[in-house]
Amino acid sequence: MRKAAVTWPDGIICNSCYYDATSLYGPCPSCGINRMLPGRLDIGDQPVCRNCAGIRQDYHCRTCEQETRPYRRGSCARCALRSDLERDLLHDGSPGGIKTLIDALCAADRPESILTWKRSDKVQGLLSAIASGTTPLSHDGLDQFEPSGKHVEHLRSVLVHHQALPSRDKYIALFERWLEEKLANIANADIERPVRQFATWHHLRRINEIALAGDSTRGPVHSSKQEITETLKFLQWLHDEHARTIATCAQQDVDEWVTTGPTTRHSIRTFLVWCANSRINRSVSLGFRQAKSVRLLTQDQRLAWIRELLEGDNESRPYRVAGTLLLLYAQPLVKIAELPMAKVNISPDGLALQLGVTPSPVPAPFDSLLRQHITQRPNLRTSGADSPWLFPGYKPGEHLHPNTLMDRLRQLGINLLGARNSALRELVTQVPAPVVAEMLGYSDQVTQKHADLASEAWGRYVSR
Repeated sequence: MRKAAVTWPDGIICNSCYYDATSLYGPCPSCGINRMLPGRLDIGDQPVCRNCAGIRQDYHCRTCEQETRPYRRGSCARCALRSDLERDLLHDGSPGGIKTLIDALCAADRPESILTWKRSDKVQGLLSAIASGTTPLSHDGLDQFEPSGKHVEHLRSVLVHHQALPSRDKYIALFERWLEEKLANIANADIERPVRQFATWHHLRRINEIALAGDSTRGPVHSSKQEITETLKFLQWLHDEHARTIATCAQQDVDEWVTTGPTTRHSIRTFLVWCANSRINRSVSLGFRQAKSVRLLTQDQRLAWIRELLEGDNESRPYRVAGTLLLLYAQPLVKIAELPMAKVNISPDGLALQLGVTPSPVPAPFDSLLRQHITQRPNLRTSGADSPWLFPGYKPGEHLHPNTLMDRLRQLGINLLGARNSALRELVTQVPAPVVAEMLGYSDQVTQKHADLASEAWGRYVSR
C-alpha cells in the first residue's frame, strides 16, 4: 500500500498522486485564476485550484510566497535549496563567483533533483572546494579537480546552461586531456614526438575547424583517438621488432603490420599521409581499406521494423522515433541524437525535417508519432524545459548520448548499419542520387556509390 501524503476532500492522496497534482498549473476552469490546480471537479474530473476544490491546506511558500508544493517547513524546494547553499557556501571572503553558482543551481527546472544531487559526499567536496577558493569556478578549475567524474560534469553543464560559465566544446576538452594522459607514459621520444605533432597539427587543428563551423566534434574526436592509438601501437612495434623509427620505416614494415593483424591497423594511413606531407618519410604509403561486404536488411525486414516501431509497444516513444528516423531517412544515430528542434519544420502543410539542404517531408503515420514525441519530450525536468534538442539528454543543455540510442535499438534486435545501408539503397533506387544527398545531408560520392551498388544488384538479377 502506498504511503499517504495528504488528505483532501477527495480522500487520502498518495505521494505519487500528490506530486502530480501539485505540479500542475494553469487557468482554473471554475474561477479563471491562473495558479496551481491540485483539485478535481466532481463533473468531468477537471483539475481546479484548491479554493474551488475545497482544499484547506495553504500551499504558498512562506519564503517566496509563490503557490507551490512545500518541501521543508513551509518553504518550497527552490527556497530550501537556496537556504542550504547560502549557509554552506557563502561566508566572509567567499570567491566572487559563489553567488553566480548559487543562482545557477537554484535556477534548475526541478530544484528537488539538485537537493538530492548535492547530498553526495563527492558533490559536497566539490562545492566546498569552490567555496574555499581551492578550485576556481572556471573550466580549467573543474578540469583540475579530483576526483573527477559525473558530479563535476553535471555541475559544469548546469553552469554552462545558465551562462555562469562560457560554453565550450566538451569533446575537444576531453580529447586534449586524453591526449596528455596517453602521451605522458611514452618514454621514447622517437615515438612520443611525432605522435604529439600529428595529434596537434593534424587532428586538433581539424577538430577545431569543425567546431568553428558549428558541426559536432564527437565523431571526429572518436576517429582521431582511434588513429592515434593505432599509430602508437605501430611505432612501438616498429621499435621493438625492427629497431626503426617512422623516419627510417620501410614499405615492407607497413605491409607486414597491416597484413598480420586486425583491420583497425589500417587506421595508421592518415599518419603515413601526414608524415609524407611533413617530409618525415615519403617512402611509405597505405591505400584505403575496401570493405569486403556491405551489411544490408532485406526490404521486407526494413518494412517490418518500421511497422514495429510505428505500431508496437516494445520500446518507449523516443527510441521508436529515433529508430524510424534511421530506417526511413538513413540517418546515422550520432546525427539523430544531435538533431535540434530548429531542424523540425512545423507548418499547416505538415511536418518536415531539415536533414540536408532541402527539407524532407514526414509521411503519415510517422508524423503523428513525431508530433507526440515533440509535445512530450523526455528529460525536460533535468535538462530544462527550454532544451533545444529533439532528444534532450540527462544533463542541462545537452542532447541524449548517441550510445544510449544505439544500445536501446540494438537490444531490440535492429542491425544499425544494415538498417542505414538498406534505407539509403532503397532511396537511391527511387530518387536520383544527387537529390538524396541534398535532402539527407550525404555527400554525392556516398549516394552515388549506393546507387551504383544497387544497379549492380539489378544487373546480376537480369543476367540470370
